[in-house]
Amino acid sequence: MLPLIFEQAIVDGILERNPAHITGWQREYQQVEDELRDPRSLALRDWDTLTELADALVAASYNHNRGWGDVVVHSACTATRIGEVSGVRARDVDTDKWLLTCRRQTTPAPGGLVDKHTKGRVARLIPIIEPLRPLIIRRLQATRGDPDGRLFTGPRGGRISTAVLRDATRWDDVTRDLDYEHLRRHDLRHTGLTWMADAGILPHILKEIAGHRLITTTQRYFHPTCSGSWKPAKPSPITSRSSNATARSPAAGNTP
Repeated sequence: MLPLIFEQAIVDGILERNPAHITGWQREYQQVEDELRDPRSLALRDWDTLTELADALVAASYNHNRGWGDVVVHSACTATRIGEVSGVRARDVDTDKWLLTCRRQTTPAPGGLVDKHTKGRVARLIPIIEPLRPLIIRRLQATRGDPDGRLFTGPRGGRISTAVLRDATRWDDVTRDLDYEHLRRHDLRHTGLTWMADAGILPHILKEIAGHRLITTTQRYFHPTCSGSWKPAKPSPITSRSSNATARSPAAGNTP
């Protein structure tokens, strides 16, 4: 009924456009189609592109908060969702084996943001590549030895979400200025999985890292060969930065 009222208001010269009409759905639909068919196409190109994005987001944020750039780099290097980045605690990081246990995520709920189990309710072990380790050490030091200290928070120490990151960094403006207008926060996860696939991590290992239920979902990050097998598509930004990126991840366990 409301759209019809607005349409009559346009006829009567009260409004210039119908505010009930949904705009931009074609682009959103195409992006979902691209994600299902070829998530590689949504990934950032290389390490320099990632750091350029992170630096630009920091520059656009209030007081140039370096923490926002850390969130972006961590998400891309570990192929984790922004909510999962928010859920990382100091005790989730093993600096002896350089493994991250992803076991919780921050999500919106009535009354604010809360922590809950990851999607699928299963913990995942994720290798921490060498270029990411200085950032991890710096964030661990900021927790001052508290095993439950959050590695990544907002400027006031609160939880973060994809919407919080978007608003705090003027994400839409920054990505448009960098000609990455298509880029969403979730595409950082596509970036990490694409780079890991190109680094030579085997599909069944990448499946565990990603937390995918089906191997066919994971295989979309690889290019098929003529023989029907799967292989990395090109040299990975991970291997160009670190020789340790192809470390095999142990099988994930159940979330405690």
